[in-house]
Order: sequence, then structure tokens, then C-alpha cells
Amino acid sequence: MTMPRPRGSEVLVEVKAAAVNPIDVKRAEGYGRRLLGLKGAGRFPRVLGNDFAGVVREVGPRAGDWQPGEQVFGLLPTGPQGSHAGAVVVDARWLRRAPPGADLHRLAALPYSFTTAWLALKAAGLTPQNAAGLRVIVHGSSGALGRLALQLLVKWGARVTAVSGPRGLRDSLALGAEQAVNRLVEPLSQLPAHYDASLNFAAWEDDAALLARLHAGALGHATTVHPLLENFDRFGWIGGLFASLRSHRRQRRLLEPHRETMRYTWVLFRPDAEALDEMQSWLAGGGEPPPIGLALPLQQAERAFEHVLQRRPGRALLLPGRGES
Repeated sequence: MTMPRPRGSEVLVEVKAAAVNPIDVKRAEGYGRRLLGLKGAGRFPRVLGNDFAGVVREVGPRAGDWQPGEQVFGLLPTGPQGSHAGAVVVDARWLRRAPPGADLHRLAALPYSFTTAWLALKAAGLTPQNAAGLRVIVHGSSGALGRLALQLLVKWGARVTAVSGPRGLRDSLALGAEQAVNRLVEPLSQLPAHYDASLNFAAWEDDAALLARLHAGALGHATTVHPLLENFDRFGWIGGLFASLRSHRRQRRLLEPHRETMRYTWVLFRPDAEALDEMQSWLAGGGEPPPIGLALPLQQAERAFEHVLQRRPGRALLLPGRGES
């Protein structure tokens, strides 16, 4: 295997495992090609994947005190280089040391989801310092983002109402939710309008109903399932911009008369050093990476993508180097 060379603050990592996230499955079908193309992520051949775990092989001259042979995990920004590869060159800012004795496979499935969940919590105004006692709705609590957001909120002392399908109810309660709501049976409109914040990891069509559950002095709402990327794909640059502005403003108007003080944010993934630091602290405090449902060599990536597409239990991993002749 030919390894790329790190420069400046970069570190070369031999990838032992890389996660397949739902965004990878969508991007494989062309989703986000316009906006993400601005980052160099729209060209072919397209290497997907953002998070990974592996072993340091070489260190750039300004990358700090990383050492060859160290086990690490981390993130790549969305761009021309993805983590579904035998080796990646990553800026040292987006790399963290694996805890002693940790399972690299499980760590590989954590950074993208943890970072995105952290960005959503922060966008809604929720922090470790202010969350204690606050009532928060987590819509999509059985998914990777929802599970992590729920665990962080419980750790911070928040009172969480978890919304999911029937299979996720017991798990949400086990993770510390105060209440678990079956979205197929109990409409969001039946929940009391007394929540301090809401998070939507499940369905854009439910965004308005979640906003209506916030009380007048609430912190705000964040969603990761907004139509921004799809709008640009469907309507082009100008049409996509106006469609997104209309949707965003329409939702903001639902917060009247408190929209100037209440947060409303469409969250997009990006690497974040604060989130990665919190991730390490969370692991050190006993946080559990997500369970793995499937781990396959790169040559069987289609099966891993199918696992994610069909929403089967557990995360899907690709294992570069496995199955190679």
C-alpha cells in the first residue's frame, strides 16, 4: 500500500476501521453534490467517510508530539479525501489518542456522530453548565445522534423526553430519558408546550411540531434533518438559496413573538476541537461508543452501505486491509 506523506501539521494514519454513516449512503447517490462540491467533495472518484480509527505512521514537522505506532481516532472534514481508505492524512487538530485498551472498531464509529450531536446541543443553547433541570425533547433518540445527545443531556442533569419508534423506547429509558414517546402512536402535538429546548434528528416534517412544544422563554431548537443540501441539489444555486431562506424564515416565524431571543439552527457537520475534547472526557468518564452491527473489508462496502440504508441494528464499519490479497 502506497502511503501519502504528511506536511505541516498533518499526521499520516493507517486506517484500521472507518464508519459508514447515513450521510455516506446519501452522498453515494449524489446528495449534496452542489454545496459539498465547494469543498472538493463532489468529484469522482469519490472517497466517502469522515470518521476513522487507526495507527500513526508518520508525523508532519509541525504536528506536535504524536508518535508513530500510537493508536488514534478522529475526523476528516468533508472534502476530496474520505476515511474509506487504507490511509489518511489528517490535521492534528482533528485527531485524538485512543484510551488504553479501547476497541478501535467501536471508536471508529464515534467521532462523526458525537461531533454532530455536540454541535446540535450547542446550537440549541444547551451546555454542561446550563442543562441541569431543563426539559429537552430529543426527536430520533434511537439513532446514533439521538442516543449520544440523550446520554450527554442526562449526564448534564437535563430532563429528557425521548421520541422514537417502538423499538427505541426501552433503550431510551435505559439511557436515562425521563419519558419515552412512541412517535407512531402519540403525536408530538399531544406533548405539553413546556420544553426549554428541542433537537430534531429524525424528520424535517416534524420540525414545526417540535417548535410548538417550546415555551415562551425557551433556549431554542436545532435540527440536523433540514432541506439545505437537497434544495441546492434540486433547484440550483439561486433557486436553492431562495428555497432555503423561505423554509428557514417560515420556521423562525413559528417562534413569534420570541424569535429574536430563541435560537433556531440548521446544523451541518464540521470538525470541532471542543467537541472532540468533550468526546475524550465522555469516554474517560465511562461513556460507551455505539455498538457495531457489521464490520467488513472495503471490497464488501456495498453490504455495509445496505446495512445502513435498511437501518439495521448497530453501526457499520469498513476495515481496510482485510480481505486484500
